[in-house]
Amino acid sequence: MTHVTLAGFPRIGLKRELKRALESFWAGAIAANELLDTARLLRTRHWQLARDAGADSVPCNDFSLYDHVLDTAVLFDVIPDRYRELHETDRLAGYFAMARGHKRNGIDLHALEMTKWFDTNYHYLVPELHSGQRFRLVGHKPLDEFREARAAGFDARPVLPGPVTFLLLSKTTDGSDRLALLDALLPAYAELLETLAAAGAPWVQLDEPCLATDLDDTARHALRHAYRVLANGQRPKLLLANYFGPLGANLGVLKNLPVDGVHADLVRGANELDALLDTLPANATLSAGVVDGRNVWRSRPDQVLPRLQRAQSRLGTGHLWLAPSCSLLHVPIDLTLETALDRGLRASLSFARQKIEELRVYADALDGSAEAEAALEAQGALLVRRAQAPGVVNEAVRRRLHELTPQAALRRSGYATRVQAQRKARPLPLLPTTTIGSFPQTPELRKARADHRAGKLDDTAYDKVIASEIEHCIRYQEQAGLDVLVHGEAERNDMVEYFGEQLEGYAFTRHGWVQSYGSRCVKPPLIYGDVAREKPITVRWSTYAQSLTRKPVKGMLTGPVTMLQWSFVRDDIPRETVCRQIALALRDEVHDLEAAGIHVIQIDEPAFREGLPLRRADWQTCLAWAVECFRISAGGVRDTTEIHSHMCYSEFNDIIEAVAAMDADVISIECSRSRMELLDAFVRFRYPNGIGPGVYDIHSPRVPAAAEITELLDKAMQVLQPEQLWVNPDCGLKTRGWKEVKPSLEAMVEAARQMRARHGVVSA
Repeated sequence: MTHVTLAGFPRIGLKRELKRALESFWAGAIAANELLDTARLLRTRHWQLARDAGADSVPCNDFSLYDHVLDTAVLFDVIPDRYRELHETDRLAGYFAMARGHKRNGIDLHALEMTKWFDTNYHYLVPELHSGQRFRLVGHKPLDEFREARAAGFDARPVLPGPVTFLLLSKTTDGSDRLALLDALLPAYAELLETLAAAGAPWVQLDEPCLATDLDDTARHALRHAYRVLANGQRPKLLLANYFGPLGANLGVLKNLPVDGVHADLVRGANELDALLDTLPANATLSAGVVDGRNVWRSRPDQVLPRLQRAQSRLGTGHLWLAPSCSLLHVPIDLTLETALDRGLRASLSFARQKIEELRVYADALDGSAEAEAALEAQGALLVRRAQAPGVVNEAVRRRLHELTPQAALRRSGYATRVQAQRKARPLPLLPTTTIGSFPQTPELRKARADHRAGKLDDTAYDKVIASEIEHCIRYQEQAGLDVLVHGEAERNDMVEYFGEQLEGYAFTRHGWVQSYGSRCVKPPLIYGDVAREKPITVRWSTYAQSLTRKPVKGMLTGPVTMLQWSFVRDDIPRETVCRQIALALRDEVHDLEAAGIHVIQIDEPAFREGLPLRRADWQTCLAWAVECFRISAGGVRDTTEIHSHMCYSEFNDIIEAVAAMDADVISIECSRSRMELLDAFVRFRYPNGIGPGVYDIHSPRVPAAAEITELLDKAMQVLQPEQLWVNPDCGLKTRGWKEVKPSLEAMVEAARQMRARHGVVSA
């Protein structure tokens, strides 16, 4: 029988049980043993779900309380000195201090830097290394979870990042070569493999998605060397896993590599199958990733089945496994709860459970089941019908896109002219202060939204709640001394979902949660049809907020690239076409805001960097249409209208020219966790426009002091002109509480005042 497996499973639980347990633990409402009991329950439930769906074996150690890269760092004792004392006193407290920061009982620790996991919307914690770093196996999580799975009756395979990917995902604090530490790290990996072999683990999966990126000869040599070392001694069979793209020029690394199996992404790397089969090590198993682990649409049997048949004819059933392309971490758990979705749309979707069920059908078809073959034929026919369903094609949208000219992406004047017009229209002090957009979503506000959705609170009563919250937000910002205000986004559930709900071509789930980082979960919309805007989305509450104050209030929009990247996007037309459709819809919103008297408009693009292909050869094309789409959104507004954008938790140094080409009047970027390291890009590239490097980390509950903010601003002034600088947090404040927000913003405003005084400027 053809073997069905998976590389990883979502952690958060069908009803976000892990999120609730984590936040209760952090709040002191539950003890550590209750948190760990919840984690254990979820692991067992997910293994059982996978087996019930048709999996023959399941992954273990893919579960994490916060992040699997952080877990690996802790496993091998990669704990920076500043956390060690706390970690040795209380392992959970030390673990979460690295993830979230820690400020209590006289201990003040910043969190580790956080950035995007390859080109996904998942964030990982960046391990810190240094020359001479020592590694040792100090944890037993992979062993414990393997034993847990085996005791529960599951055929389980421990999973963890491979040694080369782990090093490449890390940063060295002294600028030394990460890969020079490989020989120091490998004995710890070898010891873990020996421990797992002794416990009876038949396979271990080592994830090396660095193989989907541009690697130089040194990195390729490191991969060959690592697995030749790990092949020695007592060990389970090794499954080397690549995902998020084809192997490309790295394919040769596999030749004669002493591993027992290879997992390959045959969704993004579909054209690589034959070359892969020619290169596989002798007698190796191929784990064929043939259903998309990153999107929610059912696979196309006319494309998938022929590939599997070719692989089977070369390898035989015994050496072919079927799997999703990557871990299912990036998709919701189970479609069966989505009873409110349109039936036709629902039939074309596949969440984590359904993807395993799809794989079981493919496996049965390969094994000769006529019933499975008929099911695949019916699935193909359903997808053809879906492409012709109402709402999928909007001729007006396609006509407008066809008529689009290059002029649509232009501002009326260059930045040098615009900035003078803006300063005259809205005089602001040096180092103007603002926030990124959202303010705390209190339990009372969330309850009002839930009651409104459930019909327990009518429109009038709900609007009164929103108006009151906006007024409270405006009054607080005035009192705190901020210069450019925001309305706080009280009416918004999520920065993408809120807009998508009011656009044609979007659909929404009720339980389609995926993990972004830690306890932060998002519910990505589904883009199933052509995107259009019927009426204004943000004008009402933006103009209400502006009516409450004489200070400028920013209109807040989510940009087209982020609307695309943070959605599950249809797969029947190019992504750039979908992005241009969104850009035109947002352009209409920008012009309506301007006409209504909102003259500072922020078009957020936190996902601008993450959507890039993993290989640089493909960047130019992608950046060209991404920049174009942003500029279409902002194009044509008056010189006095100030366009802001926000980006966070991505490496911008290598795309700074494209960021400049967006031609926003002001960009704000995450800089606090990296202690302004991102500003290194501005040493080699003279960025001409305004910039707000985030001066404190909103993803941590710790409250910064004014002195540490002035220290960061001093660093920023070493590479930027004071006239360019804005002062702001590094992201929105939605997930924080008012007790953290108020002192943090007041410290930020005080820091700006101190910096102005140093420059001989009296604050307004």
